[in-house]
Amino acid sequence: MSNSKQAVPETLPLLRDRIDSIDSQIQVLINERARCAQKVAEVKLAEQGGEAVVFYRPEREAQVLRRVMERNEGPLGNEEMAKIFRQVMSSCLALEKPMRIAFLGPEGTFTQQAALKHFGKSIISAPMAAIDEVFREVESGAANYGVVPVENSTEGVVNHTLDSFRDSRLKICGEVEERIHHHLLISPNIHAEDVTHIYSHQQSLAQCRAWLDRYWPHVERVAVSSNAEAARLAADAGRSGKAIAAIAGEVACELYGLTKVSANIEDRPDNTTRFLIVGHEDVPQSGKDKTSLLISAKNEPGALYHLLEAFERHGVDMTRLETRPSLMSRWGYIFYIDFVGHYLDDACQVVIEELRERASEVKVLGSYPVAVL
Repeated sequence: MSNSKQAVPETLPLLRDRIDSIDSQIQVLINERARCAQKVAEVKLAEQGGEAVVFYRPEREAQVLRRVMERNEGPLGNEEMAKIFRQVMSSCLALEKPMRIAFLGPEGTFTQQAALKHFGKSIISAPMAAIDEVFREVESGAANYGVVPVENSTEGVVNHTLDSFRDSRLKICGEVEERIHHHLLISPNIHAEDVTHIYSHQQSLAQCRAWLDRYWPHVERVAVSSNAEAARLAADAGRSGKAIAAIAGEVACELYGLTKVSANIEDRPDNTTRFLIVGHEDVPQSGKDKTSLLISAKNEPGALYHLLEAFERHGVDMTRLETRPSLMSRWGYIFYIDFVGHYLDDACQVVIEELRERASEVKVLGSYPVAVL
């Protein structure tokens, strides 16, 4: 007969007791972290003697979130675990100083969704009507940072954002990539079979075209200024008994109290939009960075070739090249370039110096951590 002790069966009451005990420990540790964050604020204020203090450190937060994902052992996925820590960090930072974040509005847009993903929910949200208004809000100091879309994996670059950097003094301080999931939404008191119109932004209608052609071929599609506006119109129409549907995201669905008829209706499941965080400060190296440049090339044969050749020769990985009219001369162009690395890295400094010798103008728009979430 074995002398080993038999394992005590894990009953539901015992498991709930364990969960309650773990929750209590987690709560104690979160508050301990929050008190540490408050002390960080006190130290920063004391060291800088009342001058403008920067509490938000993009490179530090990127490093913390990367470590969270590296040491994660499951069963929660890496991204899910990082999102939990993202919100803890957001709440702790708000104790130091709540940040006001401007974004391309109105409330409920994917840009707001990206802002919440990057900064957490403990921020003061400031929706703006246009991309240039986001830039002005940050430039004036009315907002700490701004969030603007820069490119979509299916619809391409957002030219208005690129053009806003020409005369702006703002820096790119970060980036966030958001998987774009579109949902067909209606007011709770409306029946789907009664829908007469589907409202959404023109890009969202384009991104769901094949799905709409298959399942809603005879319903009129109406392009409006944003998905959030489409959701608001659907909610307003529903209160008066009109059967209007909207295509929008999760935030708009919750904000306007709508019901999902169908979820994730985008034609491409990998549909992703990249957003930029703009602010005033240069961001130190985080260990895994990206740099963006604006370059005005000289009008001479081989000008673009000689610019790009520097990247290859020094082993710097260029990840994006966009061309825009310069507006300074007829048929003149400027180039927007993204590459892997921080502008303070040795190889990157050599490339930038060579570019300055060969181009009419080189403007470093910013070095910033590669998107973690």
